[in-house]
Amino acid sequence: MSAEDRPGGKAIETLAGVVQAEGRRVLTEAALAPDPARVAAGWERRFVADSRRAEEAMALYQSLGFEAVADPVRLEGMDPECRDCQLVIFLQFRTVYTRRNRDLPP
Repeated sequence: MSAEDRPGGKAIETLAGVVQAEGRRVLTEAALAPDPARVAAGWERRFVADSRRAEEAMALYQSLGFEAVADPVRLEGMDPECRDCQLVIFLQFRTVYTRRNRDLPP
């Protein structure tokens, strides 16, 4: 019995295709890995957010006495065939890093 012959088989097949495609769209470990130069300079990677949320988070961290920066997401390890995905991620998302403000006492 083929997938199409089972009850809901075509829908299950379609859903499986969607899930697989979404799985390939997720940022890779390499893209989520912190920038080694930032880490070496004492920065801690916090999270990835869209640009607006990153700006809000930076303001919050700064109000708490941290230095904060938001860098473009690293595109290493992303599927090179998906240029649209890379462009959207590069333009819309930022990796937020923080470190203790060096001008303030610990």
